[in-house]
Amino acid sequence: MTQLLLGFLFAVLIAYAAYRAHSLSKSGALGALLEGTIIFGLGGWQWAVLLLGFFISSSVLTRLFRKQKAALNEKFDKGGVRDIGQVLANGGIAALFAGLHFFFPAASWTWAGFAASLAAVNADTWATELGVLNPSMPRLITNGKPVERGASGAVSLYGTLAAAGGAAFIALLAVLVTPSLHLPSSPPLLFSSSPLLSSLLLFVFLLFSGFLGSLFDSLLGATVQAIYHCPQCDKETEKHPVHTCGARTVQVRGWRWLNNDLVNLACALMGAAVMVALALVA
Repeated sequence: MTQLLLGFLFAVLIAYAAYRAHSLSKSGALGALLEGTIIFGLGGWQWAVLLLGFFISSSVLTRLFRKQKAALNEKFDKGGVRDIGQVLANGGIAALFAGLHFFFPAASWTWAGFAASLAAVNADTWATELGVLNPSMPRLITNGKPVERGASGAVSLYGTLAAAGGAAFIALLAVLVTPSLHLPSSPPLLFSSSPLLSSLLLFVFLLFSGFLGSLFDSLLGATVQAIYHCPQCDKETEKHPVHTCGARTVQVRGWRWLNNDLVNLACALMGAAVMVALALVA
């Protein structure tokens, strides 16, 4: 109970600071309070480090390249101020694994899944924020055709390198603060008797899982995510039912219920699933 109370107080401070810095809306601060309490209160400070690593790095990149993304805001479903939907989509899977850790305290796969989910959403966020700097037009991940910057499912060299960097950043933090590399129920290789080998495998697996999760996000964005068209601007967008210009948008492809928040949730889930599978068979 003491750790849970400390987690709540920690989450209050972070959520309030983020709200005052205009990184979170009121609903986003509420979501951050919930996730922070679960992750720090049920996991511990090591788990909180990874969550903060994701949130701080993504918020900094959003602010640094706000001008470059200003012209693309008409495409994105939401802006740089994260609401509760975005917060839960990015951190909900991580909070789930922190909750599972409470019931399976000796299992290593809970930590692995938690770290990989954050590696995946961090990779996706870095790719989105830095991909706009690519000098040439991005290409659709499914067929390689050039598309406009900011288009769902678009990939570029800068964006791909940024995704790898985002996953590597969380992977490095995980290696540095991993609670224990010698858990009794851990697989023989990932948490072996050699700390160096364990650290190297953990880093590589998290990098791979996070990067694959971000690619899955792009694949969903190019195929089944709901995309709309603004007849007044004659442009594709994620915004619905009203575009930035005020005109009503019309769906042109994808599943109506699959918005960007759910795609981000799927990104986190894919990263976690791949990592847990690797941890169990390694």
